[in-house]
Amino acid sequence: MNPWWKGAVVYQIYPRSFADSNGDGVGDLPGITRHLDHVASLGVDAIWLSPFFTSPMKDFGYDVSDYLDVDPIFGTLADFDALLAGAHERGLKVIIDQVWSHTSDQHPWFIESASRAGVPPPAPSRREGEHFGNRDWYVWADPKPDGTPPNNWLSIFGGVAWQWHAARRQYYLHNFLVEQPDLNFHCGDVQEAILEVAKLWLDRGVDGFRLDVVNFYAHDALLRDNPPAPEAFGSREPYAYQKHVFDKSRPETLTFLARLRALMDTYPGERMTVGEIGDDDPLARQKEYTEGEDRLHTAYSFFLLNERKATPALFAAAQAAWADGRGWPSWSLGNHDVPRFPSRFAPGGTTDDRLTKVLLATLLCLRGTIFLYQGDELGLPQANVPLERLRDPLSIRLGHAYRDGARTPMPWSADAVNLEFSNAAETWLPPDLAHASRAAATEERDPDSVLHFTRRFLALRKIHPALRDGETIPAAAPEGVLAFARKHTSSRILCVFELAGKTARLDLPEWRGADVLPSGLTSSFDAGALTLPPYGGALLEILATARS
Repeated sequence: MNPWWKGAVVYQIYPRSFADSNGDGVGDLPGITRHLDHVASLGVDAIWLSPFFTSPMKDFGYDVSDYLDVDPIFGTLADFDALLAGAHERGLKVIIDQVWSHTSDQHPWFIESASRAGVPPPAPSRREGEHFGNRDWYVWADPKPDGTPPNNWLSIFGGVAWQWHAARRQYYLHNFLVEQPDLNFHCGDVQEAILEVAKLWLDRGVDGFRLDVVNFYAHDALLRDNPPAPEAFGSREPYAYQKHVFDKSRPETLTFLARLRALMDTYPGERMTVGEIGDDDPLARQKEYTEGEDRLHTAYSFFLLNERKATPALFAAAQAAWADGRGWPSWSLGNHDVPRFPSRFAPGGTTDDRLTKVLLATLLCLRGTIFLYQGDELGLPQANVPLERLRDPLSIRLGHAYRDGARTPMPWSADAVNLEFSNAAETWLPPDLAHASRAAATEERDPDSVLHFTRRFLALRKIHPALRDGETIPAAAPEGVLAFARKHTSSRILCVFELAGKTARLDLPEWRGADVLPSGLTSSFDAGALTLPPYGGALLEILATARS
């Protein structure tokens, strides 16, 4: 029997925006606990909680100043324990975000490291825990003779990836915000400290970790310049102008992941890791990080998340990369880092529930572990956020609600203040009142809603082993149509999706006797001919006994 996470569906919760229990305008852990019944009713297997740890919130929790405590805006450790217990009572596993590539510049480790200019490292016998960060815990480097940074590395958030620190009289590396200095995984004490963090949360009962930007852990120790990527010249973001071969995805990261996997394997209950991969060749890096028994259990990348056209070729390429059966992928169409997929993939920007449903169906038929972002089950489009209310540093730099438009408050009821997210006079991001028609309570009353469609399709994935565990076999289809089969010992299911918004017809003589599964997709199947309306789809099943 496969482990629970293999083929599971995981529901991502962004705590700031899910539900506010105390009226301060910010979502919190007790708010999540109050809505666990909604999550469980979907039929998902687990939840992933974005960071809730102590943080100055320069990057809204992805700048951690204490890995072992809950930020007061989200609650307390007791609140987390109550959430964990409530999830487990409902059969939901709990995965928590771990941001180990970097910390906040207000973390005691960094404050100590920054103050230790010229101080030799402690004796090898000195154990982590007896001191805060030493001089080697972060990536420090001297300037070039002309005072400029040590190399040409760039920050994802814009500008150079190096910041001068006057007290230390050196530059420190920050792949993201200036306030997010990179930890130095070449330092053994750093690895030990991070593994200790992992142990303490595993001991508390979490079922796994989502590892933020996992391929950024290690850097080139020689600090060599990245080579140019001429094919990207003219891109909106200068970060794309380089081939990122020295600032991330270094082999030392895999060595650390082997240590982490060995730790995870000592715990009962099939604890798991899922890594976030950001790389020039995302699918190849996903595979590299999940091959074998000493790396991540699974990983996802931005291969689907960054795309704005949902073509059959896109999904076919995603599946083809894993055809050899090595490693295990994860897939998602939306999360807190990208615009919401019903808007992102909508031709001309006009959302269409038919397209939203067929994309959800496509996602849930892929081989791998699946991630749904809060609000995906409602078909929420990208929210409108006024420029003066933008909060995310990347959205502010871009001048539009790139990430903030996916982070607005969850709409629970159209008839309540702030759509029942909070009773505060002002919430941290404004709810988009255009989401009122898609509030959970409203969609609950509509049997044709995206919410009910999501539930039905998740139930199909659980009932049919071919959809959850089966191998993938490509199938021929006309232009604009994606077709593939999922095969298991007990059945074979043909998955067909029209993604171009046009009527399509397929002749399928070998599937003439197949059963049409009640997926909620629209199609007609007669005498081996399948007709799909725009954004229609069908799942056809032939049982093994029927073929014998």
